Amino acid sequence: MLETSARLLRLLSLLQTHRDWSGADLADRLGVTARTVRRDVDKLRSLGYPVHAAPGTAGGYRLGAGAQLPPLLLDDDEAVAVAVSLRTAAASGSVEGIAESAIRALTKLEQVLPTRLRHRVLALHSVTVSLRGTNPAAVDPDVLMAVATACREHQRLRFDYRDHNGTPTARITEPHTLVHTGWRWYLIAWDVDRDAWRNFRLDRIAPKTPTGPRFTPRDPPADDLQSYASWSVSTAGFRHQARVRYHAPAAVIAASLGPTSAVIEAVDDGSCLVRTGSNSLDALAIYLSLVGVDFDVLGPPELADRVRELAGRLTRAAPPPAPPAPPAPAPAAAG
Repeated sequence: MLETSARLLRLLSLLQTHRDWSGADLADRLGVTARTVRRDVDKLRSLGYPVHAAPGTAGGYRLGAGAQLPPLLLDDDEAVAVAVSLRTAAASGSVEGIAESAIRALTKLEQVLPTRLRHRVLALHSVTVSLRGTNPAAVDPDVLMAVATACREHQRLRFDYRDHNGTPTARITEPHTLVHTGWRWYLIAWDVDRDAWRNFRLDRIAPKTPTGPRFTPRDPPADDLQSYASWSVSTAGFRHQARVRYHAPAAVIAASLGPTSAVIEAVDDGSCLVRTGSNSLDALAIYLSLVGVDFDVLGPPELADRVRELAGRLTRAAPPPAPPAPPAPAPAAAG
């Protein structure tokens, strides 16, 4: 049987898995009686942990949100993950105004990290370089939290939205998933008025309060939500959507284009199909040619026309070199 302090930590760890536990299940996991579980729950409550209890056969214990943030219990991998994430948040600048808060939280965490874990975190940090700069797509943290909460609580989200031209529209959505590309944040949601799935850049969203009523989540727009998110972010939201076939393996093209700039599907061992998008045909033509691999434009036809125009323009910009000068005549032999 676990000692009281160790048992309380074990109970807290179980409750932090975000599921309902019956008293019998907890008693079985801890090797104690249901009465002891009730006493331990009362001790956790006295320490500030909001443990909710529902009576009856369908009831149980669940750790909820309280008025204050109680101490969190993290295992080794979770502590390292939080530390690395805080460093990334402080360096990336993708969320406006969050760097200072992330550094403060990281300082507190590193003070209590065991030596073995601190060495793991510092080792990663010592060999990592972050490229920082002005990020025009930084998201207000209040917007990020409001959208994330609506996704988690399945509440309709109303917001004003600016498209790529700055035109404002009012949207009513059923938010589903947040996507972070490393530079921008996107929301994938069901657009109620348009009766279709859409993706929205978070830096262009101005949420309205209060949020709408709760909704029953729809089936996701694809079985492979990761691939769908890649397609919706890299292709679906743009005016021009390209389909090309590269004469190189998918892994080679993925290393050049990156996972959030295009959807890449292997055709065979030596070629792959790529879908990507842009609001500019010129930008698309240049972007696709920078990979340094031969490719065929499968669509749209206007992109193929623009590639031909660009090829002609580049050819004219670099006229063929002048032919080499003829060799000098050999000197005449002495008579």
